[in-house]
Amino acid sequence: MTVESTAARKPRRSAGGKAGATGTETAAEATGTATKATGARRTTRTPRAAVRKSTAEPQLVQLLTPEGERVANAEYDPYVADVTPEELRGLYRDMVLTRRFDAEATSLQRQGELGLWASLLGQEAAQIGSGRALRDDDYVFPTYREHGVAWCRGVDPANLLGMFRGVNNGGWDPNGNNFHLYTIVIGSQTLHATGYAMGVAKDGADSAVIAYFGDGASSQGDVAESFTFSAVYNAPVVFFCQNNQWAISEPTEKQTRVPLYQRAQGYGFPGVRVDGNDVLGCLAVTKWALERARNGEGPTLVEAYTYRMGAHTTSDDPTRYRHDDERAAWEAKDPILRLRRHLEAANHTDEGFFAELEAESEALGRRVREAVRSMPDPDHFAIFENVYADGHALVDEERAQFAAYQASFTDAPEGGN
Repeated sequence: MTVESTAARKPRRSAGGKAGATGTETAAEATGTATKATGARRTTRTPRAAVRKSTAEPQLVQLLTPEGERVANAEYDPYVADVTPEELRGLYRDMVLTRRFDAEATSLQRQGELGLWASLLGQEAAQIGSGRALRDDDYVFPTYREHGVAWCRGVDPANLLGMFRGVNNGGWDPNGNNFHLYTIVIGSQTLHATGYAMGVAKDGADSAVIAYFGDGASSQGDVAESFTFSAVYNAPVVFFCQNNQWAISEPTEKQTRVPLYQRAQGYGFPGVRVDGNDVLGCLAVTKWALERARNGEGPTLVEAYTYRMGAHTTSDDPTRYRHDDERAAWEAKDPILRLRRHLEAANHTDEGFFAELEAESEALGRRVREAVRSMPDPDHFAIFENVYADGHALVDEERAQFAAYQASFTDAPEGGN
């Protein structure tokens, strides 16, 4: 199984090769930030483009083109200036292994081992770039698709699958990795993140909070309420929106008349659009936004402009509402292929690295497959526990009915009717 992309490994020009509201706009002015010392603490300066009024061409931060070329950016370069070739290889490894795990999970669902799966295919750069920008003491509130961020936070990939197999309600301790349990209710985690961030500020902690959501969730009232509260209370939270162009079958242009990042202006805090298939750009922008939060400068909206290469979930059929040529155009901007081109052009790696990573990814796939198939079934009666603190007659009755139902499947004794 390829661990890289369904796109050819040969360098090729992208279809359009640029990003914007339609996937073909000019990546106009890359924006960023500058910093200055003020006593014992640094203060970030909000980039001009982050607060600039709407223009015909949405602003896009891009540090790595689809062809793997490094783009200079005076405002954001300082946030990735210390990234070493070894760390670049690490980002590549993160994306490859995350994609391999995701592909294995999709296969397991197709084989009946999982009830459902939400693939991140195509969104690896947005998740790995932002995930590696976090400090250990930062706190993450994900949706149900942040498998790459979970990887960055040290959550075992096998633990992510327990909920989708129906054997647990999460699978990990949120406090162990500062990574909250997956949130199925669309948009509600932004409220949780805002409240948590307000608590962090009251505690005087030097940490930040990040909330992940999609373009579809941006239409939810919960998200609007989160923007209001976070702005008014200057909460140290970063809203990281992965605009993958489709809210299930609803395209972005049917959800908003302005680019999503520009919505932040109406709430009084900056918004930035970054090329979501550029792992270096996502790393830099997220570092800047987190630094603003830690410095007491309030919330930021980051719109990672990317594309969902697969189905919304394994119960979805994207061929019913989008065309193959659309996927092909975005496939040319593949985040993994993009970084590989850059690594090869800069002589930061060799074929031995890729071969070792291929073997590692296959080993990860086998481990995840074996872990899922060996997961013990949950206690059938656990559903009745912890409903009422002191018990309840109706729950007792339902438990007895369920016990009788389960007993009906017991094999009849030998010689019986």
